[in-house]
Amino acid sequence: MPSSRRTARQADLLERLVVLLAAEGFSDLTLDDLAERLRCSKTTLYQLARSKQGLVVEAVKHYFRGATEAVEKRVAQTDDPSDRVRVYLTAVAEQLRPLSRRFLDDVAEFPPAREVYEANTRMAAERVRRLIADGVSGGAFREVHTAFVGEVAAATMRQIQQGELQARTGLTDAEAYEQLASLIVHAVSS
Repeated sequence: MPSSRRTARQADLLERLVVLLAAEGFSDLTLDDLAERLRCSKTTLYQLARSKQGLVVEAVKHYFRGATEAVEKRVAQTDDPSDRVRVYLTAVAEQLRPLSRRFLDDVAEFPPAREVYEANTRMAAERVRRLIADGVSGGAFREVHTAFVGEVAAATMRQIQQGELQARTGLTDAEAYEQLASLIVHAVSS
């Protein structure tokens, strides 16, 4: 059900679902488990989506919609180009912090949810590229090939999203985004 048509109760239920899944993942939870944990009926859950898989996708979409709004709100409050890149990636890190490794692993293993995360990762990489391009055109950053820097950011973001960086470095997703912010800002600064 589109968010604009949800009742206040449904919106609250979706928020609680997001919190539950983000903390514990979803592969081991049944629809009965979800109904019990969220203290509602399965019929109420079916008002959000037609299946457990649909609920997961709705929850992941809802999470990333809210995260994107929060990140962009932070960026809008910042004028300096270096700070905008740093604030953007740091805000992304903050939004990822509540997501448990279990949840991220479950997302990676469930193609419809993975597609939502991957689409958001692509949009984030494009946003970084645009922020860098704005800084270059405004003279705040040295001349760099913005598409290349964007692709480096995108590749790193994909490795973060897929859990590869954590496996190799021990960094959480949030910590990896903070490191990426530092690396990019230092690389493009005059």
